[in-house]
Amino acid sequence: MSLPLVGIIANPASGRDIRRLVAHGTVFDNNEKTAIVRRVLLGLEAVGIARVAYMPEHDFGILPRALSLQQGQTPALRLEAFPLSMPVLGTSADSTRAAQLLAALGAGCIITLGGDGTNRAVAKSCGTVPLVAISTGTNNVFPSFMEGTIAGMAAGLVALGRVDSNALRRVPWLEVRVNGTVTDHALVDVVASSLLFVGSRALWDLSTVREVVLSRVVPATIGLSALGGALLNSASEDTDEQPGMHIVLGQGDKQILAALAPGLIKWVGVASYRQLALGSVVQFQPGTGTIALDGEREIELTTQAVVEVKLRSDGPFVVDVPATLQVAACTGHLHR
Repeated sequence: MSLPLVGIIANPASGRDIRRLVAHGTVFDNNEKTAIVRRVLLGLEAVGIARVAYMPEHDFGILPRALSLQQGQTPALRLEAFPLSMPVLGTSADSTRAAQLLAALGAGCIITLGGDGTNRAVAKSCGTVPLVAISTGTNNVFPSFMEGTIAGMAAGLVALGRVDSNALRRVPWLEVRVNGTVTDHALVDVVASSLLFVGSRALWDLSTVREVVLSRVVPATIGLSALGGALLNSASEDTDEQPGMHIVLGQGDKQILAALAPGLIKWVGVASYRQLALGSVVQFQPGTGTIALDGEREIELTTQAVVEVKLRSDGPFVVDVPATLQVAACTGHLHR
């Protein structure tokens, strides 16, 4: 039997999009990603992981640098780490292909470094392999800011089978159909925009947005998902993640104050909105433009296009990092 395997997909392009120019987002540089990955590797090795496979990239070489990095008295890593055999295109397709290969290799867990877009690309092909998503992007709802050491330990414990399924949760996601054909998926939001072309991809000007569908409504987020958080209408909802929401922007009797990007806070007119249950389908109003998935324009539309968005319950599995470490402690896996 082969040794347990953990995959790492670190996106060198995350945290550097146009929102650094139009808002106040900080640049998440690749030196910091390298340091995070180094701590991830040390966490993996500490709990007993001996094999790691990672997505290759030409931009910077995050994993090779992390493997060779020596800080103070840190001992040399003993685990085997190897790049996946795949072409490097320098696009989101790299993350999708890497996740597909890791699933085929039987990886017990995949650690991602990136934003919502990176994780959307991974979720397309990771199957049932659980994810530990470390945020290094811009407006992130799916990944979390977490210490790499802890992320590595949790991912390793999951891959080793030392925690039960209670430490995992399957998140909802959004299926996009164009003219009845499933075209793509989004983890956080699907947006109908009047912009005609994909262009720079990042969607930041709300005056171009017609409709928004959210996979979940989470308070205290940033980006288009903040619209849903501002529309929560019950005191009992202020701390819990709620089902999805469909929001139509425009003139109406309601305006909401939302943080649309780092340092970019605006009043937004809402014509109508409604909560969505799992399985709900939203049909967008017809019109030319583009469809943005998790904040990035991906699909260009014609006037005849019929766009439907379905809220599905079978999104990727995500590791609950605190629960994983709690279970491992209670069952003695952190003792000797």
